[in-house]
Amino acid sequence: MSLIERDGPLPVFAEAADWDAVQQALTERGLGDGLPLVPPTDRRLKAMLAGVVEPEGSHGFLPPMFGEVTPAAVAYCCVLAGCVPAELPVVLTAAVACQADDFNLLGLLTTTGTPAVAVMVHGPIASQLNMNSGTNCLGPGNRANACIGRALSLVLRMIAGAVEGVGDMATMGQPGKYGFCFAEGEAGLLKPLAQRRGLLPETSAVTVFGVSGTMEVLPLDNRDTPDAILTPVAAAMIASAAVASSGRPREPGEQLVLIPPELLTTITARGWGLADIQRFLFEATQADIPGIISLTRQHPVAAEPTAIIPIETGGAGVKMTLLPLWAGSSRTQTLPLLNLSR
Repeated sequence: MSLIERDGPLPVFAEAADWDAVQQALTERGLGDGLPLVPPTDRRLKAMLAGVVEPEGSHGFLPPMFGEVTPAAVAYCCVLAGCVPAELPVVLTAAVACQADDFNLLGLLTTTGTPAVAVMVHGPIASQLNMNSGTNCLGPGNRANACIGRALSLVLRMIAGAVEGVGDMATMGQPGKYGFCFAEGEAGLLKPLAQRRGLLPETSAVTVFGVSGTMEVLPLDNRDTPDAILTPVAAAMIASAAVASSGRPREPGEQLVLIPPELLTTITARGWGLADIQRFLFEATQADIPGIISLTRQHPVAAEPTAIIPIETGGAGVKMTLLPLWAGSSRTQTLPLLNLSR
């Protein structure tokens, strides 16, 4: 049974309620993530659900405790996290995407490993919400990124039941489990992920993925060729797959790497497109970092070239970020944004 269902109706506080008393009451109920919470008042909850046709309508169930996903339950988490009403559909869409069988949310939430469920937002909604897809897009400073990511994290704790020692058995965990959310870039150097998956450019969408952490990747010193830029990415993919394998070959899945516009400009100027990047990384059986290391792989780093997912995002500079996906088997999921007003 989820936290939301376990102890009766969720607490709703008066507008004039004492801040410290609210925090204590929510903590005693086990609601939250350890950080201060926005007091859930009747006014805030009504505003979050304004225009939603079926606040109690079912949008499925989330393991491991199989709490029911409804707009009202997700809205409560959104209020606690500091979201504005326009962000509710993003969080709810992400929660629905997590239910796909091959996303394997049960495995992601109950493993002793480190994965966090991350959210990437595509299309017009990202700019409408003023989300950050540029400088420090994975870090602090942008309210929408932070609150959407935290709201989904609260959904996974309070509705799915991923509470430490009960549904969440992570040995260490990671900071991304407080919230991990960013927007895809819009410079147009790579075809957006949602469009690669068949959605129209004007369609807003959400992608969820189980990420074990972040790995900074720099190009080689001579970074004016695609090979010099992407060889260290291949090395990072080989290394991360090896250290996560525990000495056992694993079924290859997906790889996700964030590449900033500055480096993508160099790559595309040499005539390389998305398929070329994917093919290079898929076919790289050896990656040499001169004077540092030479890595040779014995197994593919991904199931097929298209399972390597380069994403255009980030600010100025030449630092890339590999997001090693959970080695226990999980496939990224992309859904168009849910319309809650009909």
